[in-house]
Amino acid sequence: MRYPAVWLQGLSLGESMACELRLQIIAGNIKPGEVISENKVAAEFGTSRSPVREALKTLSNEGLIRLERMGAVVNGLSSQDVEELYDVRFLIESFAQQRLAEGNRESLLSNLKRNIDKMELAMKHREIEEFSYLDFSFHESIIVEAKHARILYLWKSIRQIVLTVMYLTTAEVFSKGENKLKSVIDKHRSIVAGLESKDVTVIQSVVQQYFADSHKTLHSRFP
Repeated sequence: MRYPAVWLQGLSLGESMACELRLQIIAGNIKPGEVISENKVAAEFGTSRSPVREALKTLSNEGLIRLERMGAVVNGLSSQDVEELYDVRFLIESFAQQRLAEGNRESLLSNLKRNIDKMELAMKHREIEEFSYLDFSFHESIIVEAKHARILYLWKSIRQIVLTVMYLTTAEVFSKGENKLKSVIDKHRSIVAGLESKDVTVIQSVVQQYFADSHKTLHSRFP
């Protein structure tokens, strides 16, 4: 798999390189313990070493690599790392959704429903990239709507890894057929219904069930 070109629009060269390297590391194509050579990466991308350094610094900050004198050594993303990543996602989204129980959220709810409709179209046309980005955008729009600066800052620190993991797990879901995809869409409808209830207890129950189901998919892709 390659990182979707459409997702790179507006990014710097260094950020684009980080996206591709991140995908290859998380997918396991670049394995833990391997050393990433600045010169080799620069040659592969046809660029100077400066954006390579930018990319490696980003990946280092995310914990995917460690910068040593010999070069960039790959840490990878273990199953435990992925588990902890989803724990953080649960905490962020649980807080955000409960925060949305108050106030008028009609605009958000309308957008979420349109998002689900687009996911259905992407499912019918077997568009993995589109489906995974719509899934990601669905959750991100909820987090943004919560309007909590620190939560948003925390989210932004993991969003690129989350997007990459979701891209890989979506490919896994597509391989299991239409019924599995429909169940994913139904889970998103449950989130909307929970938000429409404006009941914190209901919302919390829906979020817990959503992430319990997501963990099963996660473990099938990252055993």
